[in-house]
Amino acid sequence: MVSLFRKKTSGWIGIDIGSSSVKLVSMSVSGNQHQIDAYAIVPLPASAVIDGNVEEVKEVTAAVQRGLKICGGKYNAAVVAVPSSAVITKRIQISNLFVGIELEDQVKIEADQFIPYPLEEVALDFEVIGPVAKDPNLNEILLVACRKENADSREDAVNAAGVKCEVVDVDTYAMERVLALIDHAEGDQLVAVVDIGASTLCLNVFTQGKLVYNREQAFGGNDLSQAIHQQHGMSMEEVDLAFRENTLDQAIVEQMVVPFTDTVIQQVSRALQFFYSSGVHGQLGKVYVCGGVSGLPNLTTRLADELEIETQLLMPFNHTAVNRKLNPERLNRDGAVLAKACGLALRSSNQ
Repeated sequence: MVSLFRKKTSGWIGIDIGSSSVKLVSMSVSGNQHQIDAYAIVPLPASAVIDGNVEEVKEVTAAVQRGLKICGGKYNAAVVAVPSSAVITKRIQISNLFVGIELEDQVKIEADQFIPYPLEEVALDFEVIGPVAKDPNLNEILLVACRKENADSREDAVNAAGVKCEVVDVDTYAMERVLALIDHAEGDQLVAVVDIGASTLCLNVFTQGKLVYNREQAFGGNDLSQAIHQQHGMSMEEVDLAFRENTLDQAIVEQMVVPFTDTVIQQVSRALQFFYSSGVHGQLGKVYVCGGVSGLPNLTTRLADELEIETQLLMPFNHTAVNRKLNPERLNRDGAVLAKACGLALRSSNQ
């Protein structure tokens, strides 16, 4: 079984493999205080990762190797994530008489009833949540599964870079950990995290730190980057760097970025409409925005006005210590882009 729930070890690094870049974050813990030690953002060719699938392992490996050099230090193990759209999760109930290998075998029997693929093609893991409230003779089990190819391609890319991929996580769990680090909402307040990347917009809604709603739609910053690339002759890497460093020509900002921001707001509003139409949840109390598109000028302010909900960037490192070697201004600029990689780095310290 692929392990999503292994115990903590030292020298871990979180690696977020996205469709336009690889993000790496190294963190350490002293007592209850987390610290970011190093990070890197390395661009990927457009053909390397498509629809969440690693299509060109060698390109991803090269990007990870470059990121590891930027981060420096020695890393024994890495944590990566598969997108939630590629994952099947289910809570099942199994007699507490099953333990060890017997429990594992019983989980496989249960999983075979609802996973639409042959089990030999599936990466499968589970965690015992605890006794069922209505029947303490049963244990509630969280079961997580995805196609092996989704996990194997990420493992292969990281292992070939010289660091062992110890854990294949799920991106929504990474976001849960980041939210626990920065937000301590009381009661049943609903908190949304809108992750807008190069090719997808993912809406996650949490209450009491647990995911209650997830939806992914095909929309992202690639549309804008491609338009600027084609009309102004900039390479995709130059466009991405100009976005991160806020150095785009003002004429491009006015002609292309501002209208695209309008589209982003429409897409976020659409995602929230789907959430509200599900009819099983209340009103959102707060919205966080992260991902590569989150750095668009005035995006959070305009979203707050449109949604009439408190909206802010998801900035995990405002709630951690920072290695003195890091440039605080650059980290502040990149923080919301690194949110998922931060959640992966937190994976080892939360065991």
